[in-house]
Amino acid sequence: MKKIYALLVLAGVANAASAADIVGDAKAAPAKIEMCIGCHGIPGYKATFPEVFQVPMIGGQSAKYIEKALKAYQKGDRKHPSMKGIAASLSDQDMADIAAYYSQQPAQHTAAK
Repeated sequence: MKKIYALLVLAGVANAASAADIVGDAKAAPAKIEMCIGCHGIPGYKATFPEVFQVPMIGGQSAKYIEKALKAYQKGDRKHPSMKGIAASLSDQDMADIAAYYSQQPAQHTAAK
C-alpha cells in the first residue's frame, strides 16, 4: 500500500513540475493567433455576441494575465461563449505561446468616447 501511495505522490509531483515548466514561445504564436486577431487586433472593435461590448486590446498586456484569463475562460470561471470555445481548443503550451506573443506587442490605446 505504501508503494502505491508513493507512486501516486511521485506522479502528482511530476505532473505539477511539467506544468510549471511550460514556457511561452512568441515565435510559435503566429500560427495560433488567427482566431485572436479578428477581435483583439482591431482598435475600437465592439463585438455584438452575445451582447455589444468593447473588446480589450491585449497587446502589451502581461503574459501571466493573458494566460490566467485564457485558463479561466477554459474552466468557465470567466463568462463569454466565444472565448470559452476558443480557450477550450488551446493547450497549456498554446496559451503560453499566445500570452508571450501578445505581451511583446505594443500596447494599443483607443480614445475614450
